[in-house]
Amino acid sequence: MMLQPDLPMVSIVIPAYNASSTLPCTIETCLEQEYPRDKLEVVVVDDGSMDGTRWIVRQYPAKYIYQQNSGPATARNAGWTSAQGEIICFTDSDCVPARDWVSKLVEEYTSDEIAGVGGTYDIADDSNLLAACVHEEIVQRHLRTPRYVNYLGSFNVSYRRAVLEEVGGFNESYRMASGEDNDLAYRVIKRGYRLVFTRDAKVAHYHPHNLWRYLRQQFWHGYWRMKLYRNHPDMARGDAYGGAADLVQPPLALATLCLLPFSFLTPIIYLVSALLIVGLGLQLPTPSAIIKRTGQIRYLALVLVTFLRGYARGLGMALGILKLFAFEALRDRMTNGRA
Repeated sequence: MMLQPDLPMVSIVIPAYNASSTLPCTIETCLEQEYPRDKLEVVVVDDGSMDGTRWIVRQYPAKYIYQQNSGPATARNAGWTSAQGEIICFTDSDCVPARDWVSKLVEEYTSDEIAGVGGTYDIADDSNLLAACVHEEIVQRHLRTPRYVNYLGSFNVSYRRAVLEEVGGFNESYRMASGEDNDLAYRVIKRGYRLVFTRDAKVAHYHPHNLWRYLRQQFWHGYWRMKLYRNHPDMARGDAYGGAADLVQPPLALATLCLLPFSFLTPIIYLVSALLIVGLGLQLPTPSAIIKRTGQIRYLALVLVTFLRGYARGLGMALGILKLFAFEALRDRMTNGRA
């Protein structure tokens, strides 16, 4: 790549927690970016790891920061606030950026109104059916994603440092890797900035291989989604990534579960059956499009994956409603009563 003196300084921030098995490849591909080396730094924030993460990072010319386990939002803030870059790129410790990842993100900053640029996924291991299904669903979503968006995922995103300073970075009350990237994007666009999505900037990811672990992860996505909607009620109708089915499936699944104890009643069993049929029907369009695009019938398995995911997210949303709305309202009433 020809050296260009007007290129901005870029910092890549990687939050890491017990990431010793995947982190070496992440750091190496970040250090090997097709971008002037004197204008690139890598910052790894160790979020209280109990494995060999610390020793792995110290083998590379990367900046190392340690913090007590506080979650990825706090780790990213610790990273970018200590970084030197004008543009801050974020990726995860189980991701493998393409060699042109940084340059593809940077070239999209064509005007001052563009505050952030994000890219798409590639897959690090497509031999596992679940991982391949999860990946292809994301690909299908990104195929319909426009250039200007209201959401960018933190696995593959960059922001102007000045904008992060303006909005205060990531909201650290999101303790898990769920919702904190939505929250940041929403706050940025509400300041009048624009966010750009590009399919040219790719980051390979190790998608889940275990269905139970994947569903447990989706349960917590449902939970944190309730906090997100409480903070941004205007975004409860969805964003550039989620479609109508994403909004319908969890409450539909939750309604089905609530009715199951009464399914001994004839009208209820008919209603439950109807809800199950509708729920399964909602899963068909995406796998059908993927099979048409790839020619691989194995992606029909995605019907079962997304069907079960709806129930996991629905249960997570139920817990979120109870804890974030009902319990907190009761606590506030008790506090005010004592006052």
